[in-house]
Amino acid sequence: MDQRREPSSPRTRALWLLLAVLVLAQIAYPLTAGPARAGLVVANVTAGFALSVVHAALTRGARVALGLVAVTAVGGFAVEAVGVATGAPFGSYTYGTALGPALLGVPLVIPLAWTWMAWPAWIAAAHLTGRRAVRALIAATGLAAWDLFLDPQMVAEGYWAWAAPEPALPGVPDVPVGNYLAWFAVAVLMMTALSALSAGAGGPARADDGPMLALYLWTYASSILAHAVFLDLPGSAWWGALGMGVVAVPLAVRLLRSRRHPVHA
Repeated sequence: MDQRREPSSPRTRALWLLLAVLVLAQIAYPLTAGPARAGLVVANVTAGFALSVVHAALTRGARVALGLVAVTAVGGFAVEAVGVATGAPFGSYTYGTALGPALLGVPLVIPLAWTWMAWPAWIAAAHLTGRRAVRALIAATGLAAWDLFLDPQMVAEGYWAWAAPEPALPGVPDVPVGNYLAWFAVAVLMMTALSALSAGAGGPARADDGPMLALYLWTYASSILAHAVFLDLPGSAWWGALGMGVVAVPLAVRLLRSRRHPVHA
């Protein structure tokens, strides 16, 4: 039997359906503006959060899913609240009001975004290495690199802003370099904690990881296209393509090779 092929089951089909809904909502994003666009941001993040948590629960169990939420959503809220209050570790920044209800200055949807991309980054890393420490480092890179797309896009929409965004990457003037470095540091801590709290976050790669791998690669490819063509953000299109590509490109190559040369039992 082909060990790489994803088994067909009602739960697997449900995950693919949820991913399809998320993709459609993301496609609609550049076609909207104002409050409708902000509403789509909230909808996208909520759907992405649900997809990641449900996949974790169905494929790795409730304990892993709870650990994922504790580390990334609760932990994400904590670091964001500290960041808004003190300026550490991301720099001095503030959120606007467009993203809905907030607590301690942090819109409640923001911590869900950490979970949304932390899990597919962790799953992608599992398909690139079987070494636990290396996996955590790859996953942290995969999560932190997403911010090369996320922050420039959200700042351009006015959802949050830095008081002093210098020094910044060439072509991305409104986000300080220190923010990206802080994202990587926090991502390393999250992935290390996720591994420790959930005994390796459910073990090695699985055949039913397809929706998460597709989510990660879709996020990469669609973000490049959206920033370069629809959002007029060529700087972040280039930086995001380079940064997130460190994980996304090897993952795509690995998956293509596995399709051409399946492992048989």
